[in-house]
Amino acid sequence: MRRAHSMPFGAEIGPEGVRFSLWAPTAKTVALVVDGQEHPLDDRGEGWRRATLPGIRAGARYGYRIDGDLVAPDPASRFQPEDVSGLSEVIDPGAFAWTDGTWAGRPFEETVIYECHVGTATPEGTYAALADKLDALRDLGVTAIELLPLADFKGTRNWGYDGVLPYAPDSAYGTPDDLRRLVDRAHSLGLMVFLDVVYNHFGPAGNYLHAYAKTFFTERHQTPWGAGINFDGKTSGQVVRDYFVHNSLYWLEEFHIDGLRFDAVHAILDDSEKHFLAELAERIRAAHPERPIHLMLENEANQARWLERDGAGKPILHSAQWADDTHHGWHILLTGEEAGYYESFADKPAAHLARSLAEGFAYQGEPFKTLDDHPRGEPSGHLPPSAFVTFLQNHDQVGNRALGERLSHLTDPGKLALARAGLLLSPQIPMLWMGEEWSASTPFLFFVDFAPDEELNKAVRDGRRREFKSFAAFSDEEKAKTIPDPTAEATFRRSVLDWAERDRPGHREVLADTTALLRLRQREVVPLTKTAWKGGSSTLPRPDVVDVTWSYAGGRLRFVGVFGGEPYAPGPLPGRVIWRSPTVSDGDDGSLVLPAWSGVFVKEVF
Repeated sequence: MRRAHSMPFGAEIGPEGVRFSLWAPTAKTVALVVDGQEHPLDDRGEGWRRATLPGIRAGARYGYRIDGDLVAPDPASRFQPEDVSGLSEVIDPGAFAWTDGTWAGRPFEETVIYECHVGTATPEGTYAALADKLDALRDLGVTAIELLPLADFKGTRNWGYDGVLPYAPDSAYGTPDDLRRLVDRAHSLGLMVFLDVVYNHFGPAGNYLHAYAKTFFTERHQTPWGAGINFDGKTSGQVVRDYFVHNSLYWLEEFHIDGLRFDAVHAILDDSEKHFLAELAERIRAAHPERPIHLMLENEANQARWLERDGAGKPILHSAQWADDTHHGWHILLTGEEAGYYESFADKPAAHLARSLAEGFAYQGEPFKTLDDHPRGEPSGHLPPSAFVTFLQNHDQVGNRALGERLSHLTDPGKLALARAGLLLSPQIPMLWMGEEWSASTPFLFFVDFAPDEELNKAVRDGRRREFKSFAAFSDEEKAKTIPDPTAEATFRRSVLDWAERDRPGHREVLADTTALLRLRQREVVPLTKTAWKGGSSTLPRPDVVDVTWSYAGGRLRFVGVFGGEPYAPGPLPGRVIWRSPTVSDGDDGSLVLPAWSGVFVKEVF
């Protein structure tokens, strides 16, 4: 089976040769430079420059000479073998022979996500090396891997959020065909592959769009990264929107990706009558009406509007949102930390956790302290648990700490065991951060590589230290020096997983527990979530006790968790106990007694 996505951008191999297409509305002259030969390109109207050249083959190197000076890579390059400022390479996507022709995807309710960064997930840091770990992830009980962004970034190491060429999987990890082999292998094992994509900004180095397409950006909207992307421009908006819609379709079709996670969509500023997020999902759904494609959002605004379901319970637009509220409740209870955005959850963390477990968002329009008491969120209790991706940690929550500590570095193993069960047995879509399944000892630190641009490297180093200056642990200059240098290769190396830990004491027990919980989830929880959603509810019998019930047409699931204080006896629990903390005991009357930091899951089948 061969796969390719046709689009108006980039270099596309056809029967008459290779068609080169560039949108350059603010360039005076454009010439195609391919294999050392220069070909002037006429303006075909509305800023488009196109030419079809016979005799050009896959592997040819090309770029665009702008206004007789700069030679820029193709903004829709499919591969950059010499990094973001080098020439682009003509790729023939149809040359790869896929073997997953029978792959039909998986229902979202079956999803257990394993979020990973390709460069640090294995010592080799390649697509091929990650493919060798897929058997272990399948055996763990994971059903999907989610890759941090792959869009080509400057240098050899980066989280991926500094990408500047959204169509080019970064060469630091291998070739486009290596990525295809990873996806093909995953599908052969029953694993889905999701990809994180960034449509709210470009990285600080290697973006040449300003040189020939200034209207790609607009000063009307300002983002944390500068001028906003022009999604709503009168003359440029549709081309800009098409650029990103085609990018999504490209990953879904040409690489047979099963789903996408859209980074920080609250920073996609659009005053159009139809917001870009709506058009994006509509066009993806229309292109593949029968295919199970899963679209996930990161959205600090907690806008339930993007997650609505139709009469059959299927997503109309986007499938789910990352549930930061649930994470924040767990984190405060586990660590006691209350600084920064945790401040808005510190007053009653158990109550916030209970509501977010039952209804998705803890804040559904209430004043939010860290937003100067402006309302945050929309009502979400009508949405099914599958509309929310939950986690105890992820790349942000670990990597944005000054020292990159994982939760296993910050809390007691017994407390973490309760939270792990709370994550993996609740009916939301659970996500593990790579290495979490065995409580990896390696940190995940913030790292970049902008060499030889030492000025930019220095700005990143200084900015990282300023970011933590308000924290007492890093308040003076000497303390700030303990923050690892994000531009140093050693910082990157420290973040690489050590898979040998899985078999060592203190780690193998956590791995066994994670595996057992995921088997229990697939056996007991998933069948329930495939029946019609009826609603969730929560109570707080005490300020340190949560009692959450999820109701489906097929039955009910209930979680009672105790986070401190005296032992708690919840009384009769209709149904069958499917999991209980080892410390839970049986009372004299046959009821359960839950001491501090223990919990129980009960399933009732109709």
